[in-house]
Amino acid sequence: MPLQITFRHMDHSPALESRIRVLVARLEKFDAHITHCHVIIAPPPRHHRHGALYDFHIDIGLPEKVIAVRHARSGAAGHEDPFVALRDAFRAVRRKLEDYRRTRRGEIKSHSQPRVRRRTPAD
Repeated sequence: MPLQITFRHMDHSPALESRIRVLVARLEKFDAHITHCHVIIAPPPRHHRHGALYDFHIDIGLPEKVIAVRHARSGAAGHEDPFVALRDAFRAVRRKLEDYRRTRRGEIKSHSQPRVRRRTPAD
């Protein structure tokens, strides 16, 4: 599976890249239908000294769909550490993959149109 890792506004981190590769390998074992993965890492803004959170954007390609997770800045203080933010982002991806698999198996109904309540003369 093609994996693309982009470091925005920061230097390349071999440790983060290694961890991303491990987490993506776990996703491949979980769902073999993944066609591609793109991970974007953005550091906290430079003008913040404390309390700034890392951003991770993860796009997972599947045969019929792209799952996109825009994660971090969730308010969790632990997201000041990029490894914690990365862990939480991949947990969110895995939850979305599980939902996708359940939908494909028919365990979750998918509604194509939102349900509209029709007014009756008695309303």
